[in-house]
Amino acid sequence: MKHSAREEQWADWMRRAIGGDTQAYNRFLTAVTPHLRAMARRRCEQLGAPASEAEDVVQEVLLAVHLKRGTWDPSRPIGPWLSIIVRNKLIDSLRRRGRRVNVPIEDVIETLEAEPSGDGFDRLDAEHLLQRLKDPQRDIVRSISLQGTSISETAARLKMTEGAVRVALHRALKSLAAFYRSETREDQ
Repeated sequence: MKHSAREEQWADWMRRAIGGDTQAYNRFLTAVTPHLRAMARRRCEQLGAPASEAEDVVQEVLLAVHLKRGTWDPSRPIGPWLSIIVRNKLIDSLRRRGRRVNVPIEDVIETLEAEPSGDGFDRLDAEHLLQRLKDPQRDIVRSISLQGTSISETAARLKMTEGAVRVALHRALKSLAAFYRSETREDQ
């Protein structure tokens, strides 16, 4: 297998760094960081992670390279070793993030606005409000908002696209807010 001249240079610097040459280690880190950053950005795009995640991954990769440099086999190419570290650190980062969906506040502001009421939502029966929704909206709200199921799991179960589930959830929450407002006005 042929390795690029740049990777050969990186491998040479890393061998010397492992031997104690701090200047070679500095050259290695300076040269490899832009490559790691590009790789992290590419992987974030492929996996649907926010672009802001890439810089955190790069920092974690550099720390891992520093701590694990003794595990690299100098007789093997350095590129695949670095690639595996980037992949593993991105996976770790995505696991820490969990199954969060980031929705801009502007997209849901109407559903968040509520008129202040004296005794609040506690006196209303949530199930009564949910019954006013049509399926699959009712099922989507129960699944995501009450049971904590992810959008992707809900979409798979209902055989819908994730986008369709998001739209249905947004519309359902907007309807629930309107139902709530109308019931609180009737009770006053």
